[in-house]
Parts: sequence; structure tokens; C-alpha cells
Amino acid sequence: MIVAMKRVSLVIKANEKRGALKALRKLGILHVDEVKSTNETIEELGSSKHSLERVIATLKEYKVEEYPKKSLSKEKFTTLYETTLDLIEERGFLHDQIQLKRNEKERLQEWGDFNPDDIKELTKNNIELTFYKVSAKELSKLSSDEMSYILLGGSGKNVTIATVNSLLPSSVVGQKLTLPENSLTALSNQIGEIEGRLEDIEGEFNKLALHLNDFKAYLAIVEQEERFEIVSASLQEEGQVAWLCGYLPFDEVENFKGVAAKEKWAYLIDDPGEDEAPPTLLKNRKWINIIRPVFDILGTVPGYREYDISMWFLIFFAIFFAMIVGDAAYGLIFLIVAIAMHVKAKKANNAIILLYVLSLTCIGWGTITGTWFGSKAILEAIPFLKALIIPQIANYPEIFGIEATSAQNMVMKLCFIIGTVQLTLACVMNVWRKLGQKSLAFVADIGWFVMLIALYFLVLMLVIGTPINLGLVASVVAIGFLLVIIFGGQEPGKPFLKGLAAGGANAFSSFLDTISAFSNIISYIRLFAVGMASLAIAQSFNSMASPMLKGFALPAGVLILVIGHGLNLVMAILSVVVHGVRLNLLEFSGQLGMEWSGVNYNPFRETVETTNNTL
Repeated sequence: MIVAMKRVSLVIKANEKRGALKALRKLGILHVDEVKSTNETIEELGSSKHSLERVIATLKEYKVEEYPKKSLSKEKFTTLYETTLDLIEERGFLHDQIQLKRNEKERLQEWGDFNPDDIKELTKNNIELTFYKVSAKELSKLSSDEMSYILLGGSGKNVTIATVNSLLPSSVVGQKLTLPENSLTALSNQIGEIEGRLEDIEGEFNKLALHLNDFKAYLAIVEQEERFEIVSASLQEEGQVAWLCGYLPFDEVENFKGVAAKEKWAYLIDDPGEDEAPPTLLKNRKWINIIRPVFDILGTVPGYREYDISMWFLIFFAIFFAMIVGDAAYGLIFLIVAIAMHVKAKKANNAIILLYVLSLTCIGWGTITGTWFGSKAILEAIPFLKALIIPQIANYPEIFGIEATSAQNMVMKLCFIIGTVQLTLACVMNVWRKLGQKSLAFVADIGWFVMLIALYFLVLMLVIGTPINLGLVASVVAIGFLLVIIFGGQEPGKPFLKGLAAGGANAFSSFLDTISAFSNIISYIRLFAVGMASLAIAQSFNSMASPMLKGFALPAGVLILVIGHGLNLVMAILSVVVHGVRLNLLEFSGQLGMEWSGVNYNPFRETVETTNNTL
């Protein structure tokens, strides 16, 4: 659920603001309205944070068996930090230099190995050579009587020449070449020296990586100090007082009052205004919280006044995952991965538990549809697996004397049922909320509910060919549409006729939404289509490998199976991200009217223990 927030206005003495902010940070429950501002201190801390992140990103590339348990002193850390930054800068410079010298070496390959100082020596003796690259056709225009030149060589249609004490005449087109500063031998030596130094730097980075945790700890301190300064800059001052505003979870109000009384702060606590956008704090039961990693990856946060759909997202996401991956054997692979992660981590976090749930639902769906690595042979070889199949939705219905078209139609129908259930659930949630708000607009959501039910039967007729009473369906859609027009613009406190006028003004938009609702139900067919595509890919690789699974070709056949099913598994995961998430975040959330416009509750708090070296 989304935790109710209270609006807090806090007033403190201006000359005590830093001490007050430290106390507020230690309390760690107020989400402060931070004002975007900057000053010299904030800029310095931001620069330090950027440098530390750069150092950490560099040192993460090096493997360390065991980190030292004792932290470095501040003096040693500062020296190490400066050394690491210098090495990063030097490595970047050397990489640029070595690339330039390699490019120069490649350019000079056709010149051959010579000493440029010899050319400069000729200049001292009044013999000046100028180098050009010209085509053979252009060279034919140049007469030896007209000017002296030396043919140095060439590749393809182009040749390199050196003119003696003169420039190429304007009648001949050529590219003037720059005399290199170093010979090929010298360049090779320089490249070797740089490569040697880069190897030394890599060795130093391997040693510095032992102190990665020290850099991470210092970064946490810098981030805490930076936020302190940002909050401090967000304070507004006038005379001897300063104030700031923020939000507080309703169950932390007494906590805040106790500290405020102790610190002698003045404050005002009230409910957020309708025009305000408080942060969102989600609190759910442990079994629902396992979906949080998905929200964290997607970066989606519901608005404060929107819905917390965590539970429904989890339930439907597990169903979508199972139907899209669609293979019980793949589910077993996910289960093995989950167990391995559990053993390695020594405890099951939300991500691991979620993987357990998804793998089990995948095994369940694959079992009842008879899909084990997309192989019919496995079912024929193991009668027990065949006994677990529901014939009406089987991927090999011919085993049970059922036509493939009939089984496929049943799966498509199941997809449409799931879609209709999810979309009508959104209508029920909207009705429940608007009843609590005493808004007549709940009747419009009842209209959407009956429209979706009617549109479901229309989808069955158009996609599967199920016979329906078209007149009855059209009548129900029309009734639902009228309810949406009449009650869609109603609001608490608004006169009925004004609400009716608002609903009438949105009639065309509501008509388009009706078409969209129809297409939303159809879009759930993607669960069937993607699942069938995954099955077809598995069957194709099985067919390719089957003739090789004997004799000397056995290793090749096994390799094809491993690569093929591995690729199919990766594609299935991507499909879950694209399609399984979409149905929840677009179709379902769209019916709820959600915009995912929220901001996470992020209280001003102490993230690392403060010492004399920090604020």
C-alpha cells in the first residue's frame, strides 16, 4: 500500500541551522523539499563524488580474492586517492599516445624505415625534398625536364614522389605529405616503452584494488556531505529564523514531535494539498515485496494518489512469465539458477524468491501444456509427464486425438480471459476508490466494466470465430458507452448538469478509448503468439540436432542443442521484459488511469556514521 504522508513546515533559528540539520539527519524520517541550487561547497563535493565514482569504476575491473579487514587512515587514504587519480589520468594519456603512434606507424609503412634526420641534413646542404602522393595519371603530366623528382614507390594507382628544390606545379594534382618526426624503428621503440609503462600501471591498479572498500566508504561520506549541503542551501532565511518544508509518513509523526520538542523547533503538520505531489512510500507484506526488484530495474514509481499495484503486478507477471517462456524444462533451469544463487548468497533476497516463484509457475504451465525442451519425444518416452497434461491446451494435442486448431483456439481464449479479468479488475478498483470519494464517476467505471465484458465476446468472434449474439453485444457496448458519457465528467461537489456537459465534451475521446479497450483485449494474444514462437524455435533446433545424436556426430548434436536452447531461453527472457511488463504497465495501468509519476520517499538521513572527519 501507499503510506499516507503529512506535510511538515519546520522553523529553526538561523544561527543554529547546521546543528538542527544534523539532528534532523540523525532522525532520518523527513523527506525534504530540496531546492535546486549550488555553491562552491556543493560544486567541490560534486567534483569529489565524480572522481571517486571514476576511481571505483576503474578498480572494479580488477579481481581481488580477499579485501583487508582494517581500513586505511585518512592520511594514507588521501595519498592513495591522489595516486590512483594520477594513474588514471596517465593511463588515459598513454592510451591516446599509443594510438596516435600506431596510426603514424601504419601511415609510414609504405615509406619504409629511414631516419628523418637524414632528410633534414640534406636541407642544410641546399637539397630540399618535398613529398607527394599522386596518381599515375597525374604523374604522366610531369616532365623530368620541367622539374626534378624522385619516384619512391607506390601502391595501386597511387605513387609517392619527392620533388627536389621545388614544389609540385599547379597543373598536377597531388597530396602533400608531412615528413615524419620519427623513423619506424623509433616509433616501434616508443610504442614498446608505452606498452611497458601501461603494464606497470595495470600492476599498480591490481594492488590498489585491494582498497576498493575504502573508496566506497569515502564515497558514501561525500554523498552524505553533499546532500547535507544541498538541504542546507534549500533552507529559506529571514532575519533570525530559517525554515524548510518536507513530508513525513503519518506513523512517524509522534517520533518527529518528540525530537522537535527536545530540539525546541517550531513546526506545522497538516495534510498535503491537492496541488502538491508528496513522495511515494510503499509498504507491503513480504510475499508482495518480492516484485520490488522489477520496479527498481524499470525505475517506475506510482504517484502518491495513484494505486499500489504491486500485488496484482506480481500475480499477473508470474502468469505472463510462465506463458511466454512456456517450457517446463526452462523453468527447471531457472529453478537451478535460483538454488545456486541462494546457496552462494546464503540467504534468499527478494530477487531470489521472485526467481523461485517465476520458475515454479513456468514449470507448472509447461507441465500442463506438455512442453519439455519443445520435444514430443520426451513426452512419449515418459508416460508420467503425459499424464500431467491438460489435453485441451496441449502443445501436442494430437497425442490425445484433439486437433491442433482446437487446442490453439483454447489457449487464445484463455489469453483473452486473462486480459479481460485484468482490465475489469482495474474497473473494480476504480469503482471502489470513487465510492470512497463519494464521486458519481464510479458509474462510468461500471460502464467500462460492462463494455469490456461485451468486447471480450466480440474479440472471440473476430479472432476465434465463436458465434455470438452481435445485437446483444452491440447493445451492451452502447449502454456502457452512455454511462461513460453521462457520469465520466462527474466530480464531488460538481453539479450534475456540469458533469454531464463535461462528459459530453469528451464523447469523441471516450469513443477512441472504447476502440482502445477493444485492442487492449486483443493485445493479450501476444502471450499465445510469443509462447508459440518460442516452441517453434525449440522444435527447429531439436530437428537440426536429432540426426546428429549418434556416432561421431554426437558432440556436434549436443552443441547445437545447448546453443539453440540457450539462445531461445535468452530470447524468452527478453520477450518477458517487452511483453509481460508491457501488459501490466500499459494495458492494465492505462485502464486504471495511472501515469507512474511518483517520486520515491527519500528521507534526509544519516547513511554513514558521522565522525570528526565528516559533517
